[in-house]
Amino acid sequence: MLSPQEALDRAQDLVERARKAGADAADAVFGASSSEGIQVRLGNLEDVERSESEHISLRVFLGRRSASIGSSDLSPQALDELAARALAMAGAAPEDAFAGLAPEELLTRGPWPELDLSDPAEPSPHDLRAAAREAEEAARAVAGVTNSDGATASAGSGVFALATSHGFSGAYGSTSHSLGASIVAGEGAAKQRDYAARSAHHRADLPLPAEIGELAARRAVARLNPGRMASGPMPVVFDPRVGGSLIGNLIGAISGNAIARRSSFLLGKLEDQIFAPGTVLVEEPHRPRGLRSRPFDGEGLPTRARNLVEDGRLTGWLLDSASARQLGLAPTGHAARGGGGAPGVSVGNLHLQPGTATPAELMADIEDGVYITELIGSGVNPVTGDYSRGASGFRIVGGEIAGPVAEFTVAGNLLAMFARLTAANDLEWHRATNVPTLRVDGMTIAGD
Repeated sequence: MLSPQEALDRAQDLVERARKAGADAADAVFGASSSEGIQVRLGNLEDVERSESEHISLRVFLGRRSASIGSSDLSPQALDELAARALAMAGAAPEDAFAGLAPEELLTRGPWPELDLSDPAEPSPHDLRAAAREAEEAARAVAGVTNSDGATASAGSGVFALATSHGFSGAYGSTSHSLGASIVAGEGAAKQRDYAARSAHHRADLPLPAEIGELAARRAVARLNPGRMASGPMPVVFDPRVGGSLIGNLIGAISGNAIARRSSFLLGKLEDQIFAPGTVLVEEPHRPRGLRSRPFDGEGLPTRARNLVEDGRLTGWLLDSASARQLGLAPTGHAARGGGGAPGVSVGNLHLQPGTATPAELMADIEDGVYITELIGSGVNPVTGDYSRGASGFRIVGGEIAGPVAEFTVAGNLLAMFARLTAANDLEWHRATNVPTLRVDGMTIAGD
């Protein structure tokens, strides 16, 4: 794997080639990754995967015309051809009044915070296989488990570099480790499947493999013999592993592109009371070992901690430079770069601050409701906020978790859902978006 400095050298070299070829401005993103994964099923080695990739992308500007292009061929001749093709594409592109690099005066120059994203320990294939086997063995030892879709263990590393023609250069590396298991319980047509998985930058931050396996098995067994839900309005409680998707809907709605295109259900609601008073949604892009930690954004602007929701009110939009210009605002350091193309928008590590009630206390007054552990499909209208998704989970009867239920739909409108959302106190910190157990009153269930 290349070092961050070697990755940065490649990005800077391509920017220089583009400038020599006639670009008024340019930026280049270089990314490289390598990973190895082992899958074990029923005690036997099922699959071994090894991947390595390098990719560089170039964005050039001719006045207000721009074009983006990428390649995995990094030879000098290929890079010269890449720059020439990008300029030809830009010459044929329409003008865009909002195109351009990030404002030079806003670029971050470092030094950047130490994020501790790289683990020097590199597990061997034998280590990965042993971890996957341990997870599956623990799962298969749980009563009620009848089969396995397999357990996996993987590790990888990557590097990201960004260079611009107006003075930004930066790069950083990271590692990744993950464990997962997918387990089957029951027999015949009554079979149920569930899983458990965790990812981290450092292997030491993962649970023991046996814990992953046992959790997947308990979840699968708990789903056996599901009943059906009656239709009607009722309180809905979201397990933390699915509750984060509600925050994902919010993030999509406050992205600059959605606001600039007027395609968001939150349009015109900046600083409005969206959630209950006291609700706080925190972004922490500099959290050590955070899954979405990064020292700078995809345009070379600084990332910083901020409250996206403060006392239940939206505090601002998530803006890259293009959407900021379109809205007449300043970019917010949320630009993201992938394998090519113009920047998109992404956030750092998120968490919804917990409430004071335990999950049991949160459900104690629910006579008839549902606890959701799985959401299916993506039936969310980003323009209206209308929400409808397939779901499964458990009934809540008399304030207690009752038997499993499946094959029902949960529906509402995100504005109303956010306004009625209440958080429990069981926040955990191992996801990119971390939320406690969430309760939303007044949703509509479509069942039998």
